[in-house]
Amino acid sequence: MAETEELKTAVVTIIGRPSAGKSTFLNTACQEDVSIVSPTPQTTRNAIKGIVNTSFGQLIFIDTPGYHDSEKKLNLRLKSVTESQLEGVDCVLYIIDSTRPLGEEEIHTSALLKNLQDKTIVAINKTDLPQSRPLPIIKFISEQLPQIPENYILQMSAQKDQGINEVLKALYDISPVGQPVYDEEVYTDQDLTFRVCEVIRGEAINRLQDEIPHAVYVEVADIEHRNEGKKLWIRAFLCVERDSQKGIVIGKGASKIKEIRTAALKKLSQIYIQKIDLDLQVKVDKNWRQRDYTINRLVPNS
Repeated sequence: MAETEELKTAVVTIIGRPSAGKSTFLNTACQEDVSIVSPTPQTTRNAIKGIVNTSFGQLIFIDTPGYHDSEKKLNLRLKSVTESQLEGVDCVLYIIDSTRPLGEEEIHTSALLKNLQDKTIVAINKTDLPQSRPLPIIKFISEQLPQIPENYILQMSAQKDQGINEVLKALYDISPVGQPVYDEEVYTDQDLTFRVCEVIRGEAINRLQDEIPHAVYVEVADIEHRNEGKKLWIRAFLCVERDSQKGIVIGKGASKIKEIRTAALKKLSQIYIQKIDLDLQVKVDKNWRQRDYTINRLVPNS
């Protein structure tokens, strides 16, 4: 990292509605696949940490679940995860999808930032798309969060890597002076088990349809370091809520589970230098989204 007169270091919470592009932004900014990206809303279930190092300093991003109005147990927990990540934060990056109409959910999301306007940068996302409508969003922010300066309401395309540097520069502008917390080569602090779970779940989500992606979680049963650490042997389960879902995830002639396993192996092999051996199976955990024990295990209270 190049030396500057004053390095900045900040914890930045990313907030926004489901599918606003929070995870895409994080992966693009980190230049690594830190968080699951999927067209399926409500994909992120935990506060995912990604780290960006530049000559200006270090930004430690927390990618939160999409803020979503729902009374279901799992969704209520996801909302609490998002709200907890705003406590004591240095900066907030509020990402808004410019292709979707503003509604009650956006009002509720922006309301979380009423007392954090001096710490907030707004990124209007997906402005590369023809259906993008940034002007109503600028008006919305000026009404709902009037203390945010106009020059901190920026436009970007996280997917096309357009405007990302401007967003990062604005975040550094409002970040406190401080030395980096993590080494320069570190881009996430996720442990091995969590990373394996997220990679497998991401590949499953992008190959399943309808309600099934929301009904899936991954359980890593065993991880063994073999051949003097040169091989990682992993046994994992894709868990679903009902017997009928199990057959869909496995697929005809086990085609779907093989496809998911192959894709997960490829992604894991890009992340870890060891040879990966993945034993992936499917099992039923009936109605897990309605059971506190499982929700507490998958999405711990902050």
